[in-house]
Amino acid sequence: MAMSYYYTRISDAQSVQKHKTSYANPHIQASDWGWGIDPIGLRTKLNLYWDRYQMPVMIAENGIGAIDKRDENGEVQDDYRIEYMRTHLAQVKEAVRDGVEIIGYFPWGPIDIVSCSSSEMSKRYGFIYVDLDDYGQGSGARSRKKSYRWYQRVIASHGESL
Repeated sequence: MAMSYYYTRISDAQSVQKHKTSYANPHIQASDWGWGIDPIGLRTKLNLYWDRYQMPVMIAENGIGAIDKRDENGEVQDDYRIEYMRTHLAQVKEAVRDGVEIIGYFPWGPIDIVSCSSSEMSKRYGFIYVDLDDYGQGSGARSRKKSYRWYQRVIASHGESL
């Protein structure tokens, strides 16, 4: 079974009565686009799917869209992305300890692309920065973000070094 995970929302009887299916959780931090950052929610979902289907789970997409700015050296110091990925991967490890069979984890995406949800280039997900703006203006040059080097170490350590 494959799943994508980015954020959680709250649904309760009151919101359903108002014909609103869900709302943002006011108790957790949110991304620049209002998506709740909830790594424990990922573990909860993994356990739920495992308990329900007893099938190996592949996390086909997980990541955070953010406004990445290059510093005076032209580099992106995206500690927020590292923290998002680190905390989510830590919860994946906890789900494995819970007994969930995880067969793959794939961050979205390795390189900045136009966001499917907002049609913006300024909503960046990648470990590699692409010099283009929302209107396709820029050199198109690619450069590695700080998160690239971090994720490279995570892969080399088989997830032991988060």
